[in-house]
This record gives sequence, structure tokens and C-alpha cells, in this order.
Amino acid sequence: MNVLIVEDEKSLALEMDEFLSKEGFIVEHAWKKSSAEEKIFVNNYDFILLDLGLPDGDGFDILKQLKAIKDRDDAVIILTARSAVDDRIRGLDEGADDYLPKPFSLNELLARMHAITRRKHKLDKNEVNIHNFLLNIQNRTVSFGDERLNLTKKEFEIFNYLVLNKNRVVSRMSLTEHVWGDILEVNSDSNFVDVHVKNLRKKLAGISPIDWFETVRSIGYRINC
Repeated sequence: MNVLIVEDEKSLALEMDEFLSKEGFIVEHAWKKSSAEEKIFVNNYDFILLDLGLPDGDGFDILKQLKAIKDRDDAVIILTARSAVDDRIRGLDEGADDYLPKPFSLNELLARMHAITRRKHKLDKNEVNIHNFLLNIQNRTVSFGDERLNLTKKEFEIFNYLVLNKNRVVSRMSLTEHVWGDILEVNSDSNFVDVHVKNLRKKLAGISPIDWFETVRSIGYRINC
């Protein structure tokens, strides 16, 4: 999943970047309100970690703009040193998914991100069973019975994103955005998405039939459940 960190305290932003990257997230930064708005205009994110006190404006303005855009479902966690209860209430009322006051534990941040993912996709725990394949979101593993699949990082991320959006057609562009990050840095003419999906399907099919893994011609892919 891809994450945008909107935080002007660079040491904290880099600390979060290192931690989340090790956990398998694709991470981008915005040090100012203006640069955050530019990135949000171009890309969709699974998570936006939003500081309120930015050097060129208020993080609440970003939250308002984001929630005003139709069909955006980026999860927003407000990260701020502001301790006033009114600020917390305002953030949640205006659409933030959670609120984490500074200083905070990176492990708690990760736990809250997993909790939001479970709520968003109506999961009881960090595991999804799809046609007897067990996907563990937290441990980033896929297994079938006692056998664990040897997936690359990108193959897991593709499978994870398709499973979380099961029964929906996921476009190649959406996969690119959520698995590789900034779409402006990706060659849209490349077939690298199809190559990764082909390798993933081959590994899944080597264990069990996958007629539920559908290619939607000229659009993308869908996992049916």
C-alpha cells in the first residue's frame, strides 16, 4: 500500500519512512501544504499521515479538500502536537479516520493502520481466506494449507490489493498507483504490471486452480469470491 507523509519535521518524517518501508509500504513525502495538495491532485493513497501545523498552511485545509473530492477513499490519520480536544473532534468530524498525538510509537501507528484496513474492508482480523489461500496482511504472507507461497514483494502487494478489492474490477492504472507509487514516475506504456500479474497467477495456479482470478480485457483484473 502507498502512504503520503505530510510532515514538516523532517527527522520524524524520515523515521516514519524508514519504519513503514521496512513494513512493505510505498512512502512519499510532502514537507508543505502546497506540495501535499499537488501530490493528492495527481495520486490516490491508501494512507495519508497528516500533520496539522505546516509552514505554509493548516492541515485541516488539506483534509477538507481531500474529503470534497468524489470517490476518494484515502484513509487519513492526523499526527499532531496539538493536544486540544476540540482539534481532535474537529479532525474526526471533518473526515479523518484516526488521530494520533505526538510523540507516538511507530508500532502504535502501524497497529492503527492495520485496524483502519480491517474496518475499511470489513475484516475481523489481519487474515483473508480466498478460495483456501490464506493472505496475512500484517505478516505479508500467502499460504495454501501448510505450504507458503514464495512471492516477491510486488507479487504480494498485487495479490493483497486485488484481494482487498475482491469482486471489483481493478484497473492497471490503479494497481500501478497503489503498488508502485507516484504514477508520474512510471512508464504507462510498459507492460510490467501484466508481467508481474502473469508470474503471480502462475505461482497460484501451480498449487490450486484459479478460475476466480479474472483478466478483464483492456481494463485490468478482478478476483471473484
